[in-house]
Amino acid sequence: MRLRTLPVSVAGVIMAMGLGVMDGNFSPVPALLCLVFAVLAQIASNFANEYYDFRAGFDRKGREGPRRGVTEGDITPGAMKRATYFTLLLACVVGCSLIWYGGWWLVAVGAFIALGVLAYSAGPYPLSRHALGEVAVIFFFGIIPVNFTYYLQALDWNPHVLLASLSAGLMGANVLIVNNYRDCDDDRAVGKVTLAVKFGRGTVSRLYLVNGYAAVMLMIPVWMQLSTWASLVPVVYLYLHSALWWKIVSRRGAALNPMLGMTSLVMLFYCLSFAITAFFLTFA
Repeated sequence: MRLRTLPVSVAGVIMAMGLGVMDGNFSPVPALLCLVFAVLAQIASNFANEYYDFRAGFDRKGREGPRRGVTEGDITPGAMKRATYFTLLLACVVGCSLIWYGGWWLVAVGAFIALGVLAYSAGPYPLSRHALGEVAVIFFFGIIPVNFTYYLQALDWNPHVLLASLSAGLMGANVLIVNNYRDCDDDRAVGKVTLAVKFGRGTVSRLYLVNGYAAVMLMIPVWMQLSTWASLVPVVYLYLHSALWWKIVSRRGAALNPMLGMTSLVMLFYCLSFAITAFFLTFA
């Protein structure tokens, strides 16, 4: 399930909850359903990645990253495949409950997300193997969850939601950048093309740093709607982000594993702090 990265799917939905509170449109039931759907979809994607990367020969025993159950023989390929599609089915069931709040057109959105869960690692052009993983994360962990969670609360939309969704997407992409930065040599050896393989560790490490600052800049118009002191949250985030970047560029191999969880937790801190700030200023 890769628990250390699950905060990425949680953070985007929480960001949308905060936007709903700020605009007076917060609706807890559809928001919580979106949260469950997002977590299940990420778990299904993680399962699919483990199964299909094993089948394609991209995971090797003794890799630098966290232990892969199928590759190491802890889980049979068949069991992982069944887990993938069962978890995806659960996500679809939860997603169908959102039709009550947003209408039947959401079926197409859900089908697109389900396709994305699999297309990241499988199909004729797996995104994760063609240097498109970070783009997929921006889309599926930023743009989609933030915009649609907000819409299902408000049945409306505004440009600030798009800015917030791009911000969340860039922060989420940083988690994958750490993963691919760590696995660069392993991925190159098996022919898996990631941004790190294509452009080198130096480039993607700088991209990690830029993404965090760009994420904060995108949110400036949103933070300005709250209060001056609320800007302390982005300042703290940037300090933590910069400190993590320094640790990342000074480490290699398995020493980078904790940086995955820390990057996702810093993202969750930012989004949760935004939601709490919006709630406090709205109802205080």
